Amino acid sequence: MNTSLKTLLLATALTSVSALADDCALGDAPGLPNGASSSMDEMVAGQQSVKAFQADALAYRACLDEGMKAIESAAAEGDEDAADNFKIMTDAYNASVATEEALANDFNAEIRAYKAANPS
Repeated sequence: MNTSLKTLLLATALTSVSALADDCALGDAPGLPNGASSSMDEMVAGQQSVKAFQADALAYRACLDEGMKAIESAAAEGDEDAADNFKIMTDAYNASVATEEALANDFNAEIRAYKAANPS
């Protein structure tokens, strides 16, 4: 493949990736109920918001996966811009996993606090 065609294809891929990355959005993690003082209904609502965030995070990472696939080969060939974009998308992916894990851990702590405040 000649250099100008490679450049054109890479530019198209990066433009598409940029547009795709803009379409990939993860909202803020939800606030959690205070387990020590919340009602059962508030805890259930908190659980539902955590599950909704987890579903959104899964869709967000699937969106990022599409973008990463589009630039992976260019990054492997050593294109510096592609490598930088791939790293940015990878970091965003990893940050979403860390956020989801932290949210789950925090919610589990609130469940423990709820159980301690409301023994059966």
